Amino acid sequence: MAEDRFGLPVSTPSERALACYVDGVDRILSANAGAEARLAEAIVLDPDFALAHAALGRNAQLYGRMEEARLAAARASASVAGATERERRHVEILTLTIDGEARRAMAAIEAQARDYPRDALALSPALGVYGLIAFSGRPDHHEAQRALLEGLAPRWGEDWWFLTYLGWSLVETDDPRGGGKVLERALALNPRNAHGAHARTHARVELGEAAEGTAFLTDWLRDYDPAAMLHCHLHWHLALFELDRSQAERAMTCYRAAMRPEVTRCGPMPTLADAASFLWRCSLYGAGPRPLPWHEVADFVARRFASAGIPFADLHAAMSEAATSDTAGLERRVAELERREAEGKLPQGRVVPLLCRGLAAFARGDAAEAADLLVAAMPDLTRVAGSHAQREVFEDTLIAAWLACGRSAEARGLLAQRIARRPRAQDARWMVEARD
Repeated sequence: MAEDRFGLPVSTPSERALACYVDGVDRILSANAGAEARLAEAIVLDPDFALAHAALGRNAQLYGRMEEARLAAARASASVAGATERERRHVEILTLTIDGEARRAMAAIEAQARDYPRDALALSPALGVYGLIAFSGRPDHHEAQRALLEGLAPRWGEDWWFLTYLGWSLVETDDPRGGGKVLERALALNPRNAHGAHARTHARVELGEAAEGTAFLTDWLRDYDPAAMLHCHLHWHLALFELDRSQAERAMTCYRAAMRPEVTRCGPMPTLADAASFLWRCSLYGAGPRPLPWHEVADFVARRFASAGIPFADLHAAMSEAATSDTAGLERRVAELERREAEGKLPQGRVVPLLCRGLAAFARGDAAEAADLLVAAMPDLTRVAGSHAQREVFEDTLIAAWLACGRSAEARGLLAQRIARRPRAQDARWMVEARD
């Protein structure tokens, strides 16, 4: 039986279909454009190719095209009867992920990791800032991902996909130098691996290397397809580096060209998170034009995230609603989150509605209330998912609230902790303000 590039048997009689499938999967795993076309070609060559249908569904899910994703998953399930056990379980994992069955999907992934540790596409939904482990609500999700990957490492060796996630897990568990070295190995094996470039950027963030990060991303993004999955998010990182370097107009150029909801072709949740958190930071830092261009983000929230659903998205929808004084929309969102939390249906717990209320208080000018709410949320901040870089916006808001209500000593304490971990120009500017 033919095998994929991970040495796993694949049930297709067509060598050409297999080649298209392998290429399509690598495009998904590296966050490059073109996976859909390659997988569709594989299915034309072998209409009963269950793994290709499943991969097509996973790709559609990553772009937020859920009806298309569910249809492809159903076709995969209907085609898998004659496949191997590994393939049947692979299809089940991707189908459960697409259907939002997070706990069942995670249990199936853990079993697959034990029995078929090199099944990369089946393992991938568990990983990353928006993966099943991160969205589980557990406060140690970064450590959990690192433990999973380190346990699998003896079976992987020098593979660019595996090294990418291993290096990223090191970066997010307080070893950005060690993680950066692993990520350099990953990028040497596949220089156009966007997840590798992304993780390498996180190492730059955690080391406070804004100038180096700007140079790296400016060069790397030149040939990156705007239709690719991380095009918006890598520009978000570039824009944040520019903000820290007091280059507000360059940051806004990134926003206008690649991050606005009306121009990006990435998935809806990453688009919302990047656009809203960037504009919120601009407000906190006093950067960018006034008024800030919140209207497109607000329209996007109304179209795609009108109701509470995914907590990480809700936090960023709340930023837009707070910034545009949509009090009614924000209250509805918080009420739904609090209802779900009371019913035990919000894995992240009370931290999400607390943060939303803190953002609302800050936007309406009640800095003292905002500070109290955000302080109450801080012990559980990691539970909201995302990376250290993404969650930092909530710490930034707390610092700005403390400074606004005259609690400079508290601001200095948090700033000192952050500066000791890594240098950041914005923190240095705030520290000067906190000492005045």
